[in-house]
Amino acid sequence: MANINDYNFSGKKALVRVDLNVPMDANMHITDDSRARAIVRTVKRIIGDGGSVILMSHLGRPKGKPNPAMSLRPVAKHLEGLLGVPVRFAEDCVGDKAKLASASLVPGDVMLLENLRYHEEEEKGDTGFSRALADLGNVYVNDAFGTAHRAHASTTIIAKFFPKDKMFGYLMQAEIDSVGKVLNHPQHPLTAIIGGSKVSSKIGVLENLLGKCDEVIIGGGMANTFIKAKGGQVGSSVVEDDHLETARTIISKAEAKGVKLHLPTDAVVADAFADTANTDQCAADAVPDGWMALDIGPETIKAFRAVVLRSKTLLWNGPMGVFEMKSFQAGTVAVANAVAEATAGGAFSLVGGGDSVAAVNQFNLADKISYVSTGGGAMLEYLEGKVLPGIAAIEG
Repeated sequence: MANINDYNFSGKKALVRVDLNVPMDANMHITDDSRARAIVRTVKRIIGDGGSVILMSHLGRPKGKPNPAMSLRPVAKHLEGLLGVPVRFAEDCVGDKAKLASASLVPGDVMLLENLRYHEEEEKGDTGFSRALADLGNVYVNDAFGTAHRAHASTTIIAKFFPKDKMFGYLMQAEIDSVGKVLNHPQHPLTAIIGGSKVSSKIGVLENLLGKCDEVIIGGGMANTFIKAKGGQVGSSVVEDDHLETARTIISKAEAKGVKLHLPTDAVVADAFADTANTDQCAADAVPDGWMALDIGPETIKAFRAVVLRSKTLLWNGPMGVFEMKSFQAGTVAVANAVAEATAGGAFSLVGGGDSVAAVNQFNLADKISYVSTGGGAMLEYLEGKVLPGIAAIEG
């Protein structure tokens, strides 16, 4: 494994796997370019060294067939503004068009290949397809943490064609370092704030964190499952009845390991899942029939804030309520502000997972967090302690 800081890219064609799976509106305009901005440092390092860059990415789920609505062409145009250099676009990622485009590159050039998932071989991890991609360059850089948990052709299999000339990009390395700071070298107290709607999607994360955290805050819809597991009444709130025993097991494990587990004590409730619904406040374990908990209440906000502010390392994955609706965003806003305040006071904070990242961006707090992860599913699997194939392929 090489290191991007030490590698000499002069005269090299660098194949760089990036995550440009960006959201676009009906007119193919990018609505959030954070993933595109995240790769700028890696690209500039390579071209600044006298190399050329061939960017590879997927966009959406075209299911192995070309789909104009999922073309990366508009992304190439947007990248020009971010990089300050022209970005060529290859109409395919393999085959004659890709080969000719690659052969014509000179030092300082940047090119984006068309959507990798136009070919079903990408998701199948096909060796022949990986070889065809590998033939376009002579050094491989993986800077796509968001797809590191997938053993696809361009994220994992391709690395074996570059036994020595393979490395992480700056974004990928920053993701690995940040999770490592939380899981392997945290300053204590270490607090995990876990939210979202489902316990089932966070079981592995919670079990792995219980051996490392001092305190765990549970909010969002998943808190209802814990509250019901303890005998509370949750009304019509979202709850996973098939995971009540899972919740009880996690509560028992936390007690056995001396981890303080914090659940909401009060809730903002509504009589319908709508911003215009009638709302009220009540004890989190006494939600009336026909009502649903859609945010944490003011007493819980105070308690959670106190936990966050006494922490030295913070991991936040998942909102505290339905923050997309103004009536139910106070809890998520309060936790986000507390994390930012703790960070300003010297704590290390890592925010990951689509909804949490969306929240800190929506409330303009991203620059007040130590690190905001670009990976959703990859981040969750990494926090579970799993080996991610995209990382193992470079390190191996």
